[in-house]
Amino acid sequence: MSVSIALFTSDLRLHDNPSLHGALGSADQVVPLFVVDHAIRDTGFRVPNRAAFLADCLADLDARLRRSGARLAVRTGEVTEQVRAVAAEAGAREVHIAAGVSGYAQRREERLRGALEIDGRVLVVHDAVVTAVAPGALTPTGKDHYAVFTPYFRRWAQHGVREPLPAPRRISGAPVRYDALPSAASLADGAPSPELPEGGETAGRRLLDRWLDGPVEGYADGHDDMPGDLTSRLSPYLHFGCLSAAELVHRTAAVDGEGAESFVRQLAWRDFHHQVLAARPAAAHRDYRTKGDRWHAETDEIDAWRAGRTGYPIVDAAMRQLRHEGWMHNRARLLAASFLTKTLYADWRVGAAHFLELLVDGDVANNQLNWQWAAGTGTDTRPNRVLNPLTQAKRFDPDGSYVRRWVPELAGIPGGAVHRPWRLPAAERAALEYPEPIVDLDEAAARFRQARGIDD
Repeated sequence: MSVSIALFTSDLRLHDNPSLHGALGSADQVVPLFVVDHAIRDTGFRVPNRAAFLADCLADLDARLRRSGARLAVRTGEVTEQVRAVAAEAGAREVHIAAGVSGYAQRREERLRGALEIDGRVLVVHDAVVTAVAPGALTPTGKDHYAVFTPYFRRWAQHGVREPLPAPRRISGAPVRYDALPSAASLADGAPSPELPEGGETAGRRLLDRWLDGPVEGYADGHDDMPGDLTSRLSPYLHFGCLSAAELVHRTAAVDGEGAESFVRQLAWRDFHHQVLAARPAAAHRDYRTKGDRWHAETDEIDAWRAGRTGYPIVDAAMRQLRHEGWMHNRARLLAASFLTKTLYADWRVGAAHFLELLVDGDVANNQLNWQWAAGTGTDTRPNRVLNPLTQAKRFDPDGSYVRRWVPELAGIPGGAVHRPWRLPAAERAALEYPEPIVDLDEAAARFRQARGIDD
């Protein structure tokens, strides 16, 4: 009997999985395989929050495969070596994998292809598995990617998204060794955030159904409402591939209203960042558009930012939410990033690394390129914009509910006054056990303009 391998990476699902579908169509038996990659562990990318979510995802994927008649084979080590070994054990002719966009994913694909060719086997790479539209499918004349979102989105909307594939009803597994599934503790040292969401396709589809059943309708007007939190919270499930971006586009587009349209636009933003990184893998650690910045390195200020002790409540609330949930409201991410890079004038890579330590949806394309957008070294067409935390707080947390939730020291301050605790009488301030602002906003703005050579 013929055998193929479906190598799962960032597509931990059965619904709308072209790689699995391709493997099933090419052979009588399939080995669903996941490799716990030592290279990812050694880079520090596998941290407690993502390890815990990944363990959930693998357990759920295995359970769903078992109901279809197969099991998830798990190996640990270097990906190419492990895939070759399983292919030899199973007698597999083909290995099917989703195309990735990071520099590491591209190198992994090259190594796998070369090694399998030596063994007389074939690597089949499937596009538009991780994204709704494949990176490189849309390009401006004479260029290899879009550097500005709006023209990209116009092409993206015109291009359309492939039809989702159903989950297979029956999978005939091949007789290979099946090891125990990894636990969170075996994947990374340390405890995850206390309010981490449950991982896996089952949890993701349940959340998606609830989201499309009503909340999405208010997304256009409410997605920046920080205390209301009218966001989907689907990003971890997209990052691990528990949900398909293509399926999300189709299902959301079937909902009438501006909320659904606005959410689909956010999915296009995700594709946009992936196509930028696919074309410019170095943007994960280098300025996409350098401004010649000489970033400050005040360790105390950066430490205060990490700890949520800057003296600016809206920023501190965002940073504390990140630590507690392994997730942060999108508006809060922009605020925190702008404060670090433009108010403190600290290197965006410092912030990006901290986010990747904690974000369960920590994704190289979206994290690094959103940080560069905030720092003004990325694709933002207004690279010198500064998000004033007081102005943003007044607009997106007007009565202070978001701050009072995450900064309990300030819970007794009513209304919008919570955003300026330094205006309280001295005796009340002293009783708060909350720091004074670590930087003056006007002075910081002036320093930033000077550093960037911006005329007043």
